[in-house]
Amino acid sequence: MIQDIFPHHLDNVFHPGRIPQEDSLVICLSGREILAKEEDGTVTLPSYGQIVSSSADRSGADVCTQENYVFLFSLDQKDCFWLRTEQFPEVEGFAPQNIRSLRDKKTEPKYLFFTIYTAQQLIGWYRDNVFCGRCAARTVHSTTERALVCPSCGRVIYPRIVPAVIVGVTDGDRMVLTKYAGRDVPYFALIAGFTEIGETLEETVAREVMEEVGLKVKNIRYYKSQPWGMADDILMGFYCDVDGDRTIRLDRRELKEGAWYSRDEIVLQPDEYSLTNEMMMRFKDGLPC
Repeated sequence: MIQDIFPHHLDNVFHPGRIPQEDSLVICLSGREILAKEEDGTVTLPSYGQIVSSSADRSGADVCTQENYVFLFSLDQKDCFWLRTEQFPEVEGFAPQNIRSLRDKKTEPKYLFFTIYTAQQLIGWYRDNVFCGRCAARTVHSTTERALVCPSCGRVIYPRIVPAVIVGVTDGDRMVLTKYAGRDVPYFALIAGFTEIGETLEETVAREVMEEVGLKVKNIRYYKSQPWGMADDILMGFYCDVDGDRTIRLDRRELKEGAWYSRDEIVLQPDEYSLTNEMMMRFKDGLPC
């Protein structure tokens, strides 16, 4: 899965007051694009030194100011920062790249994509909480932990992490595979959904399966979890068995396809990033689920 990047390591410990060094990696995001270099199937991110040296002779005061760099985390022994600018800086050899397109082309290295998606989650949280939702005052960075603090009312805001489930519904050697409605994604997935207030994860599994394909389930069993930074999620995978009627009744608002598929009929996703794909592959290979 995307977080399995050994021997590389993403250290998410927050270090207040840390400033960028010459070799620090810099994340520059705008919408779904990131400043990166793609060459021979490999993607690289700019360093602080490259950005500063490329911008020194231009109108690059914003990108040369250390206060505009927000510490995110460390990748191996290298710190990663977010550059808070409205426009991409001009850096020789680097250009805006669509993140999804890079992923679909199976661009390497895998560990850098996990870095990008985790950064995307943190940066989205920073951008969404410039002002306090309680009193509308401008927030400031905590000096002791990864949090935003309202200096007016004292509210403390932590990064948003959304619990969601991925569900492999099985019936002997068959599994339910689906395709989402309203999305231009050609490959199959499993039933998925967000946990509601006052609901256990197991209750989420049963509810989402009933809502999306009209099936009752039993023997709900936890498999594995996955951080999914591009959507602020923590995904939790479950397998379960169909209980009673096997007839699928699709919720057409959520799904455009959904059916039972035998192990040999299952077509996997094109990369090995997702928990969904690993769960499908495990069932297809006849491993314990």
